[in-house]
Amino acid sequence: MSKITVAATQFACGEDKRANIAKAEQLIRRAAADGAQIVLLQELFETPYFCKDQDRELFGLAHPVEAHPTLTRMSRLAKELGVVLPVSFFERANNAYFNSLMLIDADGEPLGLYRKSHIPDGPGYQEKFYFNPGDTGFRVWDTRHGRIGVGICWDQWFPECARAMALQGADILFYPSAIGSEPQDQTINSRDHWQRVMQGHAGANMAPLVASNRVGREVGKSCTLTFYGASFIAGPTGEKVAEAGDDNDVVLTAEFDLDAIRAQRAAWGIFRDRRPELYTTLLTLDGIEVG
Repeated sequence: MSKITVAATQFACGEDKRANIAKAEQLIRRAAADGAQIVLLQELFETPYFCKDQDRELFGLAHPVEAHPTLTRMSRLAKELGVVLPVSFFERANNAYFNSLMLIDADGEPLGLYRKSHIPDGPGYQEKFYFNPGDTGFRVWDTRHGRIGVGICWDQWFPECARAMALQGADILFYPSAIGSEPQDQTINSRDHWQRVMQGHAGANMAPLVASNRVGREVGKSCTLTFYGASFIAGPTGEKVAEAGDDNDVVLTAEFDLDAIRAQRAAWGIFRDRRPELYTTLLTLDGIEVG
């Protein structure tokens, strides 16, 4: 049986951490009731998006993987519902801090950790203050319901991330996100650009893609961000098959036949005709190869 149902969730995050986690659980249960086997939550869903400001007190939000209360709760939930959960969280590892994700399988067991590779730094999105660059590399996992790859937010703007996961055999790509307005210029609305870039990843790799974003207006000390939602699910040719609005809590689901998509991908020839020996320029920062 190669058919799989995936879900993207979307909701607003308030100051009450317990309420945010309860909302996440509610939406996961709703997705499972709708038949979802893999359910994606948005980036850093436990709290408001704290990277609006540089505040050393906010490092207190981080927690080690060991005995992490939210991961423990999500493991129990995954086992109860028989669903796979990619869970975003703020990780403390000794003196390092990461924007991380634990992949929890449908039996409640953790399959492994991914640490966000690309860390943005700009007005309202000052993540370099909080997070070390991830050191896990791009990863994929064999879950009960399919082989999947997961990037985190800013990772989604880099085609190399999606291609690396596809080359490792990911059948579906997942991206938890936190993206919205640009406080330095209120005329910028990146929503459609954001979607199109990821639709390109789906189409270029002929792999379905699931993106979850938050909604709501969040006020920081230095700026206010309005998150535009627009969570969506794309099919293997980049087409949007489900999409959320910009101001609502929602669960999106879509079903895919993985065997049919694998056959379509093989027949199209995009991996057969790759020329990795010609791509060494990608290993440079300036496009100039030395030697």
